[in-house]
Amino acid sequence: MTVTPHAIDELAGAGPRAGWLAAVLNFARRRPLGALGATVILLMVVLAASADVIAPYDPLATDYGAMLTAPGPGHWLGTDAFGRDVLSRMIYGSRTALMVGLGASLIGATLGSLIGVASAYFGGRVDLFVQRIMDVFFAFPVIILALAVVSILGTGVGNVILAIATPMVPRCARVVRSSALSVREMPYVDAARASGFGHRRIILRHMLPNVMAPILILGTAFLGEAILLESSLSFLGLGVTEPTAAWGLMLRGAAVEFAESAPWMAFFPGLAISLAVFGFNLFGDSLRDALDPRLRTQ
Repeated sequence: MTVTPHAIDELAGAGPRAGWLAAVLNFARRRPLGALGATVILLMVVLAASADVIAPYDPLATDYGAMLTAPGPGHWLGTDAFGRDVLSRMIYGSRTALMVGLGASLIGATLGSLIGVASAYFGGRVDLFVQRIMDVFFAFPVIILALAVVSILGTGVGNVILAIATPMVPRCARVVRSSALSVREMPYVDAARASGFGHRRIILRHMLPNVMAPILILGTAFLGEAILLESSLSFLGLGVTEPTAAWGLMLRGAAVEFAESAPWMAFFPGLAISLAVFGFNLFGDSLRDALDPRLRTQ
């Protein structure tokens, strides 16, 4: 038996690794903006995961002898009105932003996808009833609906996640429904019905996997929007509460009274929010282009 170099690579596992690496490099070459967004997201994940090691100070530790210290050696991004290190709070704030963003996106995309696929599958009066309920949610701006939910549930990380996920559900349901309507007419769905499969199995095993592309795109886009909404709610005092390290709370603490005397308190958290949203939006747009068959053909 002749052993070829290709067979050796496959036995060693180099083939799959090379294929994965080639796919990543090809994505970076063809969509440099998407690669830039992915780099920002990766940096954010690394900071959140290793915050305990990277952060130079305890984000909750106060030092009244170092209040409003300007950026420099010792406190590279300065301190706030309580003497807390801004850099450390920003690093830990990435953990809060990712936790809220991932939680809200997961809940919103999951519920919205199930509602959208079920609405398209059953059709008729069920579809009409579900879509009219979705229209009621669409009547409210996203921030107003989130404010209403968090006002009812109260503040805290868990309630903020639910408040941000609520306006995402109807938007995801509407988009997924449009894709599921075409999937419903596919022959394999008719074959599943003819085989006697139940509604739940057809929806979960045959329809939902075939509309995953828009779900992935929406989930990525929702992540950036969720971070922005969490920061907005925290800034208004209806989101994450003190002393939790969160970018929106840091902006709230750098209110008008410190805008001139300590501008770094608002500049660096605002920059972090902008970069995070920018990164997720860039990556989401590139992911949409990569997964859309029409754009991929072009």
